[in-house]
Amino acid sequence: MLKLLSGVAVCVLLAPGAVAAQGADGRDPDRAAIRAHIEGICQAFIDSDIEKIRATHADDWRGFLETSRTPIKGIEAYMRANGIPWPLPENAKRAANPNPNRTFKVFDFDVLFYGPDLAVANFFVDFGETAGDAFKIGTRYRIMDVYARQKGAWNQAASHTVVDPAWKLEQMAQPGTLSPQAKEQLLSAREAVWRAWFTNDQAQLEKLVPADTIVLEGSLDAPFARQAQILEDAQRAARSGNKLVRLEFPKTEIQVYGTTAIIYTTYLFELETPQGQRQTSTGKATEIFVRRNGAWVNPGWHMASAAK
Repeated sequence: MLKLLSGVAVCVLLAPGAVAAQGADGRDPDRAAIRAHIEGICQAFIDSDIEKIRATHADDWRGFLETSRTPIKGIEAYMRANGIPWPLPENAKRAANPNPNRTFKVFDFDVLFYGPDLAVANFFVDFGETAGDAFKIGTRYRIMDVYARQKGAWNQAASHTVVDPAWKLEQMAQPGTLSPQAKEQLLSAREAVWRAWFTNDQAQLEKLVPADTIVLEGSLDAPFARQAQILEDAQRAARSGNKLVRLEFPKTEIQVYGTTAIIYTTYLFELETPQGQRQTSTGKATEIFVRRNGAWVNPGWHMASAAK
């Protein structure tokens, strides 16, 4: 592979005009074979055809996938990066599992050859589902593959595969949904913020209310509160001796955009004074939560208490 890549450098530096335009280089059969190989990989992932996924990638595969933080080196690391335990345990399911409702579309496909046995393919691929004549896109990938001819056949030797950034931004601007588990985590984080404030849990507040927090509450001329002010207010409230005895959110609506969730809620909380008296407060709030490092944090909210 290193020799092949060295050949690319020589070709580009010493003979930039040596690469013929696509369609005029006499390599259309090779181009078609590479595309067929790529489409076979796409179908293998749809079918969970583990054996074919393995066979269509070189032993010394190199590259990056969407979640890679370091280069992936070797076929075993590649398989594991795709969630496939490798080598497969003896009792692992090996048979393909075709899904007739899942399909893919490859477009903007381009292949350039840098010698007889080395090629670079660039393309997009949409994975999705069919419903009648319609095709619903689930994910769009932007991919650059390096292909090497090994033992007379083209095989994928390297790749850089990511979810298409432009498509991803478009999707993040559209209303999304939360799974039941994600929704439960979000609402648990929301309640944790309230309880941490009322109990003056400074460590929990610093964790859930980040440094970039901006809060609107109080009178119209009240300044915007930041994290330091939130922590100080919690300390001041704790010194009063009041204890939270009731916390409810009678109505909650959620909007989700990418990794951001906006909660619209009504609230009710009841405090007990050191003298045993009960004080009930109600109102409405808009709360912003963002998913960071696998957890929900609360970098902003606006509260409006009900008129008494």
